[in-house]
Amino acid sequence: MKYNDLVVNKNTRPSRKGRGIAAGQGKTAGRGTKGQKARTGHSKMPTGFMGGQRAIMQAVPKLKGFKSFHAKAEVVYTDRLNDLSGKVDNLTLAENGLITNPYVKVKVITRGELKAKIELETQFASKTAIEAIKKAGGSFKKVAILKKAKKTEE
Repeated sequence: MKYNDLVVNKNTRPSRKGRGIAAGQGKTAGRGTKGQKARTGHSKMPTGFMGGQRAIMQAVPKLKGFKSFHAKAEVVYTDRLNDLSGKVDNLTLAENGLITNPYVKVKVITRGELKAKIELETQFASKTAIEAIKKAGGSFKKVAILKKAKKTEE
């Protein structure tokens, strides 16, 4: 057996700081001399405290306005509906790539000329879009947003 092979367990007893110079961690108890971090309670500073100067949260200005959490309706223009015919709803629009998926709000807005006769069933349409649809011989019906089918556990 060699000296460097000896296994020595570390002393698990906590160190007794500030118990006199002879104790090894006496007088300043390893905190240095004076200053904020030498004082009691320095570890309980609030988050963002910057040594008595103005905190970063107070220095940065607040943002103006607000951000709406409501999803905006996806826009479909009337001239894109010319390729469709018959009943047109969210499913039809999604299949033809005019909207991202059938479970979003859709608003139809006038652009160009509508020639196709369609029965439009979406959530929103502008007044001029409804007039254009009726002028082409179609109709508009306001419907609720499609709900995704819930997965059933078996």
